[in-house]
Amino acid sequence: MTRVTRTLASAVLALLLAACASTRGLHPNGHEIVPGSLQAQQSLAGAQLSPAAWPQQDWWHALGDTQLDALVAEALRDNPGLAAADARAQLAQSEAQALDAARDPSVEASYAATGARLSEKEVGLVLPEAVGTFAWMQSAGVDFSWNLDLWGGQRAAWEAALGRSRAAEVDRRAARIQLSANVTLAYIQLRQAFALRDIAQHDVERSDRIAALTHTLVASGMGLPDSLLQARAEAGIAHQHLAAADAAIDSARISLAVLLGKGPDRGLQIAAPTGLKPVSLAIPPDLTANLLGRRPDLVAARWRVEAASQDIKAAKAQFMPNLNISAMAGFLALGDNVPLFQMPARTYSVGPALSLPLFDGKRLRAGLNARDALYDGAVANYNQTLVRAVNQVADLLSLSRSVQNQLQTQQDVLHNAQRAYDDAQIGYKAGLGTELNTLVARHLLLTAEQNQAVLQSRQAELAVRMVEALGGGFENEAAQAK
Repeated sequence: MTRVTRTLASAVLALLLAACASTRGLHPNGHEIVPGSLQAQQSLAGAQLSPAAWPQQDWWHALGDTQLDALVAEALRDNPGLAAADARAQLAQSEAQALDAARDPSVEASYAATGARLSEKEVGLVLPEAVGTFAWMQSAGVDFSWNLDLWGGQRAAWEAALGRSRAAEVDRRAARIQLSANVTLAYIQLRQAFALRDIAQHDVERSDRIAALTHTLVASGMGLPDSLLQARAEAGIAHQHLAAADAAIDSARISLAVLLGKGPDRGLQIAAPTGLKPVSLAIPPDLTANLLGRRPDLVAARWRVEAASQDIKAAKAQFMPNLNISAMAGFLALGDNVPLFQMPARTYSVGPALSLPLFDGKRLRAGLNARDALYDGAVANYNQTLVRAVNQVADLLSLSRSVQNQLQTQQDVLHNAQRAYDDAQIGYKAGLGTELNTLVARHLLLTAEQNQAVLQSRQAELAVRMVEALGGGFENEAAQAK
């Protein structure tokens, strides 16, 4: 090689290197929050700690209602929202499989036959006897190609798709957890609606009786007309409350029918809940750290961060040169009477192809910058999910303590109201009081019973929310395997 040639080659190489795109200055900025940095010791202090507090996959069985067990099973089988989640998971899995297949060598067999009138300009010298006539050209062969993926870009793209596939699978399981929780919450609302309806029915009977007694007193001249108007107004309000309670039952049944994936008539077949066992509220030890493997939304968010990281690697690989090997072997015959599968008709070719991105820096840098932004977004979503998860558990624990304290006070209220009503009845039977006195005392008792039913439903609802906040029985198999 002469000095001039070497100089020219060096100049061309320098020009090519200068023209190559650069990743300089491009990088993601997101950083994941360390779970231990989220201080929650004071907020969770005093809570009952138990490793058994992590929910089981079929946690709703602990509530002890066979009708609820059947409803959850029906919802998990027939709810159309789960089918949509399954389809998304299947689509993500297919995309990952397609990218994995693209990493393997490609081998394709082909056969083609083309008939044409041959031009004198094209084949006159090669096949003079076929000039101006119609002839067939046949070809058969095997094509081979393989992208060597020198910088791991294809592998990174596959691993990114695999991460998204795993996140979609976790989302699918999260949809089942959410559905089971929503069915249970709707069932609790149905139980409350029936309890409040019974109380409203008793209040209607009480207020109607007061109105009747007041009417008798006014008619006999022993009462003022205003008292009758007041009694009738109270009776009307009681009837409104009864109608509202009936509507609440219908609404809860329709909500359950929607969750079951059925029409409203399916809700009408749901009987009044006979009772749900109270669930003791506790939290597991090392809550903040263990939530990472127990909450499906956290696991899915973490997989998406990993997928975004692999997308960055794939985008960076596009800045580098790549080598693709292709080869072909087969037979080619031109003419009607020329046999195709014979040694003289054999043909083959082989050749590596080197690709180098030149003068494409703006597009590649824009693509990498977008991947960096997506990574930052995935990290931010993960951090937000982690912060929300820890605070959600603390909030539910605080609310549960408040409801528990209210229930303890309400027990005293209910006990005193019951004693007052019993004493009023004893006095009435002994001639020391009127029936109106007992009906007034009954109103206080019914109000206490109503508050008790609402607080009990709230306590059960918070327990279900806590189950969902603790992952609803989900366990990250990948974390368990490590």
